[in-house]
Amino acid sequence: MSHITLVRHGQANTEARDEANYDKLSDLGHQQARWLGAHLQSTRAHHPRVFCGTLTRHVETAASMGLPEPTRDARLNELEYFTIAKLFEEQHGIAVPTDREEFVEHLPRTFDAWAKGQITGAPETFEDFEDRVSGALRDIGTEGGPAIVVTSGGLISMVVRQAMGLDIPSMARVALAIMNTSMHRLHPIGAQLAPVLFNAVPHLEAPDRQYAQTHL
Repeated sequence: MSHITLVRHGQANTEARDEANYDKLSDLGHQQARWLGAHLQSTRAHHPRVFCGTLTRHVETAASMGLPEPTRDARLNELEYFTIAKLFEEQHGIAVPTDREEFVEHLPRTFDAWAKGQITGAPETFEDFEDRVSGALRDIGTEGGPAIVVTSGGLISMVVRQAMGLDIPSMARVALAIMNTSMHRLHPIGAQLAPVLFNAVPHLEAPDRQYAQTHL
């Protein structure tokens, strides 16, 4: 039995307001990923199994980290936040945020409405998102050596929700805290996966790199 390390992708296109335009790394995002890859090499981290979602920002992050070609799994893709937020605005008049302060207020409200089934026409239901995340982690499992998984913040927050039994507001706070190229590790304890590392960015701790500790 071994562990699973989840990595959030590098900084994406922060000016985007839709899924397609968001889905590419910024120059800083590529640099964050290169620094993380160098850190894993220097610490001789061993990950014989490599996975990522099918989104461009996942694939680019894995490549800039210098990882072997990953197994791509669409179940590891992010929830479509921009799409859901636009539907929320159209149906309930809750404006799509334009800055981080608004986003901090908007995300918990959006998650809550989505989970309660109050946003119709979403690309997937909250329950479907829960199911695909748990299914992907179950299939990755802990056999065959440590696994590294490049994915997104919303998905990582769902993993933490399922492992810790968090309510929706707590899940939203977890999502807001997750930094680009941060690491989150799960170890099997009994029959369950338990978080033993959260939001670690050792590759960005040096004073001249702290500017690169980004959330958006």
